[in-house]
Amino acid sequence: MADLNTLSSMPGAIAAFRFGDDGQLVDSVISKETAIDQDTLDLLGHLCIANMAIAAMQARGWEGMSDLTGFYPVNGFTFVGLDWSAVARDRQAVVLENKHADYDAAFKALGE
Repeated sequence: MADLNTLSSMPGAIAAFRFGDDGQLVDSVISKETAIDQDTLDLLGHLCIANMAIAAMQARGWEGMSDLTGFYPVNGFTFVGLDWSAVARDRQAVVLENKHADYDAAFKALGE
């Protein structure tokens, strides 16, 4: 599991957090220069769990109804917003300002 301090020091990162299997916030590091708070991260954790479940259902359905494979298991989720985005993987996530976001680097860092 990636270190939250390392994740929060990525270019454009404004927060890094861990969440439980139910989406509830477990731990976080939040930049002092942001309006994001613990309640927002808790909501994002729930959003990540819900969307990972939907993506897993769609991936299994797609593989079951086609000859294509490699979509399941779903390993991560990115929620792209207007000003910032959240990249999640393995019950942890990093929130990035879009203008500085490197989504691939964030996904890779979450897997380390």
